[in-house]
Amino acid sequence: MNFPLLPYGIPLMNTVSNRRALITGASTGIGRATALVFARAGFDVVLVSRSTDKLQKLSDEIGAISSVKAQSFSMDLGLIDQVKSKIVDILETCGPVDVLVNNAGMGYTGELNQMPLADWCQIINLNVTSVFQCIQAVLPSMRERSSGMIINVASIAARQAFPEWGAYGVSKAAVVALSKAISVEERSHGIRVVTILPGAVNTPLWDTDTVQADFDRSGMLTPDLVANAILQTALLPPGAVVEELTIMPSGGSL
Repeated sequence: MNFPLLPYGIPLMNTVSNRRALITGASTGIGRATALVFARAGFDVVLVSRSTDKLQKLSDEIGAISSVKAQSFSMDLGLIDQVKSKIVDILETCGPVDVLVNNAGMGYTGELNQMPLADWCQIINLNVTSVFQCIQAVLPSMRERSSGMIINVASIAARQAFPEWGAYGVSKAAVVALSKAISVEERSHGIRVVTILPGAVNTPLWDTDTVQADFDRSGMLTPDLVANAILQTALLPPGAVVEELTIMPSGGSL
């Protein structure tokens, strides 16, 4: 039997139909790669990000390679008082989702003793509270169907402290704790929760104004590798779950 291949020649052992995944931060990096591999696997995809142009380009690309449906919605997940209601509106438009991938987030470097409170609130709001609000938005329909998977993208920084990455690490550790709490509360409703903890990934995060770091990006993970790992956790049968998955560059932490 010949299975379709994902990037890097990795065989895709299962494909799906009539399933829908909502992916935040879908316009670049890990989110974009995840949207593409989910579409290739047969998922209809709901794409959420701030960039309308990039989302439209991604939707067109998915339409050219797959017969699945791609719908895109521009929204700023940093506006946390709007996140839950807007995700609910998206679900009313698209229908319930089988998989939620909480990928949107921001990086930040700077010593904690000098960090402005506004910057602290910004990273906690986007990296943690928006994840919480997206989860709250999808849970009612998942509970109604007694089925669903929530995949939260954290970071190895949740487990290992790095100089000047303290606020980022705290936010990702909070995502890990949130995942565990949601998992124990929702497993009786048939809802599975996965936490992905990647090491350094070569994404546009390194080019943002809030990150000042000079690393050799050639040794980092690629977004495709992380996206494939995310997909494989989503393709497990209902009787199993990968609760946490750490994926690191083969050279170790950078």
